[in-house]
Amino acid sequence: MIDEHKEKIIGLSEDIYNQPELGYKEFETTRKVSKAFEELGLDVEKDIAITGCKTTLKGKQDGPNVALMGELDAVVCHEHPDANKETGAVHACGHNAQVGSMFGAAIGLIASGVIDELTGSITFMGVPAEEFVELEFREQLMDKNQIKYFGGKQELIYRGYFDDIDISLMCHLLPSNGIVVGPTGNGFIGKKVQFIGKESHAGAMPEGGINALNAANLSLAAINAQRETFPDEDNIRVHPIITKGGDLVNIVPADVRLESYVRGNSIEGIKDANKKVNKALKAGAMGVGADVKITELPGFLPLIANDELSDICYDNAIQLVDKDKVEDHIHMTGSFDFGDISHIMPSLHPLVGGVSGDLHTREFQVVDKELSYITSAKLLVSTLIDLLSNQAEKGNQILKDFQPKLTKKEYLSLQEEISKEIYESYRD
Repeated sequence: MIDEHKEKIIGLSEDIYNQPELGYKEFETTRKVSKAFEELGLDVEKDIAITGCKTTLKGKQDGPNVALMGELDAVVCHEHPDANKETGAVHACGHNAQVGSMFGAAIGLIASGVIDELTGSITFMGVPAEEFVELEFREQLMDKNQIKYFGGKQELIYRGYFDDIDISLMCHLLPSNGIVVGPTGNGFIGKKVQFIGKESHAGAMPEGGINALNAANLSLAAINAQRETFPDEDNIRVHPIITKGGDLVNIVPADVRLESYVRGNSIEGIKDANKKVNKALKAGAMGVGADVKITELPGFLPLIANDELSDICYDNAIQLVDKDKVEDHIHMTGSFDFGDISHIMPSLHPLVGGVSGDLHTREFQVVDKELSYITSAKLLVSTLIDLLSNQAEKGNQILKDFQPKLTKKEYLSLQEEISKEIYESYRD
């Protein structure tokens, strides 16, 4: 049935691609996705976290509630030929394809009538703000009490939208011509850093100033000196950028700012590396007698693979593409906010190919629409059917075997623990 509706599925995916929107600004994308589901006869709840939407499709009787998600937002890549000229937004991560595969799965369940044979329900979620971008804009939303967290899935957990969800699924594009069924991924802590010095005329009296740019450069060197102390097995990645280097070339820089992630494949590893990075930041400020303000932001938790879900997905994947094009597990040192979900409930996040060019770059493009949009929908719908058929036997067994890494309460407590501000002054 999915094949009979492939033009509609590809059409929605490409319509979203042609009008990319950044996180918590996906108003047109929310409207388009909501309309598509309403045309299937479903009631849609809109603007669940400023933007975003959800709807639920019920089977013949009560059982597990499985969430199937598609992310609505674009990433910023001004260099991409299809980027929005004003915002730089472009779907160079393939979120539009996620929405297409989610919509395609809904079509398959409804048009075939198989939903009437399943035990349980499927909740389709158009999720906002997966990409960790435009942090100042999100801080403004936070200051207005419009959001609690920068990430869309974090926000939806906080708002209770996963309280009645038992299992979560979604897929992501990957530059390849196959499928990865059980990937894992790094998590991260986000950091904003401000070095505060003292301005002075850079030519006439540099000795009267405190050079915040020098503090930043010393800190970056100290971070680099720490890299050999990061255990290989933790997959640590630290990649700071300078977002403000000063005001004018003839004024000693007094306000210099950095942003960075500290990534790793475990919560413990991330925390350990983050402590070392903070020592380096403080050392740079101390070296020139400046002040440093470090703002820690909850990023994403590492992505965990559920082996039972991965096994079901693998069996379906080898029915859709050649077996030698299916990989069981790989580790991604990038990050997904789906990792947060995977700490709370059984979760599946396969990676589907059909793309050329690296993620988040000017070369990224879908080159195999059949694989990226249609095969991904078939993979998801077949997995949903396996979970909820035969009185939801497999779904219930997975829930019985699952031990969460975090409860919702523990998860929110961890987010609060990470959220902090450190201010150190090293002026004489």
